[in-house]
Amino acid sequence: MGALLRVDERGEMEEGRHERDLERRDGGRRGRRYGEEIRDNGVRLEAMARVPLGKLVLMGHSPAFASSLGLSTMSDLEAPLRPKRKKIWVDYFVQFRWIIVIFVVLPISFTIYFLTYLGDVKSESKSFKRRQKEHDENVKKVVDRLKQRKPSKDGLVCTARKPYIAVGMRNVDYKRARHFEVDLSEFRNIIDIDKERMIARVEPLVNMGQISRVTVPMNLSLAVVAELDDLTVGGLINGYGIEGSSHIYGLFSDTVVSYEIVLADGCVVRATKDNEYSDLFYTIPWSQGTLGLLVSAEIKLIPIKEYMKLTYKPVKGTLSELAQGYIDSFAPRDGDQDNPAKVPDFVETMIYSPNEAVCMTGRYASKEEAKKKGNVINCVGWWFKPWFYQHAEKALKKGEFVEYIPTREYYHRHTRCLYWEGKLILPFADQWWFRWTMGWLMPPKVSLLKATQGEAIRNYYHEMHVIQDMLVPLYKVGAALEWVHREMEVYPIWLCPHRLYKLPMKTMVYPEPGFELERRQGDTEYAQMYTDVGVYYAPGPVLRGEVFDGSEAVRRMENWLIENHGFQPQYAVSELNEKNFWRMFDASLYEHCRKKYGAVGTFMSVYYKSKKGRKTEKEVQEAEQAHLESAYAEVDQPAD
Repeated sequence: MGALLRVDERGEMEEGRHERDLERRDGGRRGRRYGEEIRDNGVRLEAMARVPLGKLVLMGHSPAFASSLGLSTMSDLEAPLRPKRKKIWVDYFVQFRWIIVIFVVLPISFTIYFLTYLGDVKSESKSFKRRQKEHDENVKKVVDRLKQRKPSKDGLVCTARKPYIAVGMRNVDYKRARHFEVDLSEFRNIIDIDKERMIARVEPLVNMGQISRVTVPMNLSLAVVAELDDLTVGGLINGYGIEGSSHIYGLFSDTVVSYEIVLADGCVVRATKDNEYSDLFYTIPWSQGTLGLLVSAEIKLIPIKEYMKLTYKPVKGTLSELAQGYIDSFAPRDGDQDNPAKVPDFVETMIYSPNEAVCMTGRYASKEEAKKKGNVINCVGWWFKPWFYQHAEKALKKGEFVEYIPTREYYHRHTRCLYWEGKLILPFADQWWFRWTMGWLMPPKVSLLKATQGEAIRNYYHEMHVIQDMLVPLYKVGAALEWVHREMEVYPIWLCPHRLYKLPMKTMVYPEPGFELERRQGDTEYAQMYTDVGVYYAPGPVLRGEVFDGSEAVRRMENWLIENHGFQPQYAVSELNEKNFWRMFDASLYEHCRKKYGAVGTFMSVYYKSKKGRKTEKEVQEAEQAHLESAYAEVDQPAD
């Protein structure tokens, strides 16, 4: 952002901690504050000519980029001027937190990764018959445990997993109230790979790294493989999961064929879209485990090839033009969205500044094709390789290019750097010397980062840091980007499309009514195309040392989503009150299943499980009673 460099009273340049990041973000700020002059097609800083180019390079970009930096002059994207924020002790603790990460978090993370890998190998050495037997035994333990619960004496049911283990920013404060724990820690096996039915039957703690390690050598894969290794099947089903193939297959939960659920009374049921538990089948996604305990799932497999042929295409212009370039990268303007010749296998776009983006489209390719003379193979999974988002950014300078990436390495391309969050955790971890010497320890486990941050640091991140996903209709992506720029000034921004299907039952998330009549670009008769606008990083005002109210920014974002038929995945910090929560999501089928399957009084409701802040036992009990007695807000009520 343009506020990176500031001229002090002596005419010297003050170098901020995140110089390069800040310089590129402030495309909408005017010259009245930073002595900018309008030149060519953008805005440049007069003072840049007097600054060594090395000072402009912090995040792995070349000096040539810094010297040619252009900033947008769009008046409609001007960000508000904010007063300076006085630093407190937490700021300094966060600034030097990398010491704890390097000497504590990284070594322990690597040890856990290694031990987990050994456990996975041990599990894979067992026959499918043995795994099924162990699964049945573990399910029986869960049933017996639930039957031990005395509703009048024990608290609500939840898993025994520690709160910090969850991969997400949301506080798992509901476990601070009295609760009845059920241990699901043994449910981490791939029970079966059925090549005839093209189905993988897995337990909820199987993660993406584990499943891809087993299936990819068979030239098979889950239809949707979330990018981060640590994301589990249970979390992606009960919560939210997406990947670059979601414009074809939908969200992760849309690829599930059946669920095995232990209900509140200990009954074990198998829910599919066409059996007697079809209502439960459609309600499980987004329910956060508040209808029953998921103990296994059957998930769709697809055939794949050994490599991903990836095309990097730079796009420049206004945010609206960047949005249209992104849409055109995978959605044919003639509406032929189901034609594989016109629609790539994988899609994602990264917005690097208000006027620069790189669109990436991938198609599966055979080993023979990838190794043809002249083709470039890039094994991005090696620890010493540049971080993927920085590698993709090279297209802004060199122009469009194509390379081949081993398929499994492509699936997990964002794992090592946690998208670009790794830059905030370890500011120098993207440098060549760190990648070569310590890159093999990356990434730090999110659970350990949370476990070592403490209450003060956690609250600081909630106010001074953004990790949010905005799920918006495809045709509103441009408006969403402009909103994020005005309100948060966070870059890079991740764009990933996904289908939102028109289902036989109205679920918690659903497409806009009548979307099929509009036939907008990307839509079909059976699904509306949405986009995940991923906003992950410290906002521009925070990086400039200005006042920023993170809670209020998230609250405005949530209201914007409600007004634009968007959705907020609940792994993130939410400021929604109960009325607005049920204005964003539909409660009808969810509440019907809560009552029908005995979840009320046994499992916490999804709103109170997602709600920010601590939950006392009294509050939880009163909320459960309110669910039985009161109706939810009508959809047409205005937002607070």
